[in-house]
Amino acid sequence: MDGNGRWAKQRHLPRVEGHRHGVESVRTVVRAAGELGIKYLTLYAFSVENWNRPKDEVDTLMTYLARFLKNEIGELNRNNVRLEVIGQVYRLPEFVQEQLAKTRAALAKNNGLTLILALSYGGRTEIVEAARALAAAAKEGRVDPAEINEHVFAQYLYTRNFPDPDLLIRTSGELRVSNFLLWQISYAEFVVTPTLWPDFRRPQFYAALEEYTRRQRRFGTV
Repeated sequence: MDGNGRWAKQRHLPRVEGHRHGVESVRTVVRAAGELGIKYLTLYAFSVENWNRPKDEVDTLMTYLARFLKNEIGELNRNNVRLEVIGQVYRLPEFVQEQLAKTRAALAKNNGLTLILALSYGGRTEIVEAARALAAAAKEGRVDPAEINEHVFAQYLYTRNFPDPDLLIRTSGELRVSNFLLWQISYAEFVVTPTLWPDFRRPQFYAALEEYTRRQRRFGTV
């Protein structure tokens, strides 16, 4: 979800205003995905690199995140949305962790769209942590190194309980993956839109999905 800062700058507003308006895009896309019967939607909300941003911006983002998690419970429940999270959650402020736990519990019985928030997430970090855990398991004799394959390795990733994504939508026109789901997107289709995230609503979402339907997915075969 890229482009919040640029959206605000174009309007001579503080960067945090871009983040605030981006929340409405989140609400819109989550609602649309649920209506279309999409089963999984992952939103890259905060990366491990984002911790290097100015402290006041990070603090504001964390406040917005906790507020979103609390205020959206009713909306998400009405739309049968279940909430999951991937990333180094322990690095989030305690008040965010507490609200995250409450919101997940409140939505736990839903069985429609699974909304996955990538928080304090980094693809390389995820792979390193998986390798470290797998090495420890092998050292303790719980895993035979000779039997390690892609399936076994994937069981040590944050996303072990979710399918790999079919489609990656990159907003703001940037042509990079920015350390997002590096293992999981090996066969995902990419759609890049110049639209900045605060302006990304139903028409842009539908256009990306329509573009996906025109792709031929061969997975290396013919």
